[in-house]
Amino acid sequence: MSDLLRKEIREKIEKGEFNCEKELTLSVISGKWKVVIIWHLGLHGAHRFNELQKLFPKITHKILSNQLKELIEDGIVHREAYPEVPPRVEYSLTEVGQSLLPIVEMMYEWGKNRMSVITQNMERD
Repeated sequence: MSDLLRKEIREKIEKGEFNCEKELTLSVISGKWKVVIIWHLGLHGAHRFNELQKLFPKITHKILSNQLKELIEDGIVHREAYPEVPPRVEYSLTEVGQSLLPIVEMMYEWGKNRMSVITQNMERD
């Protein structure tokens, strides 16, 4: 599972096109919704597609579907389809996805602290 990567990322690695490892990380988690998807799956466990869509009212069905597809291709998210009627599909973090949680938590804390400073400065102005 940990060797999963989207074709375009794998090709960049093979061609030596990444200047540093940070670029790989950003390639995997870049996308407006990927970090928050990782956050919610890591914090609250498996979610169904509609549950994720309700968490992000401004996301379109197509965008959420694409973001999940890329996260699955990169080995970050696991898609489990249950053989039930009606069909049930759940998304959860893989072990590799779980390893991203400390990074996402640091991003959250940084953003929270930065937002506080910005808000305080705006109130003074």
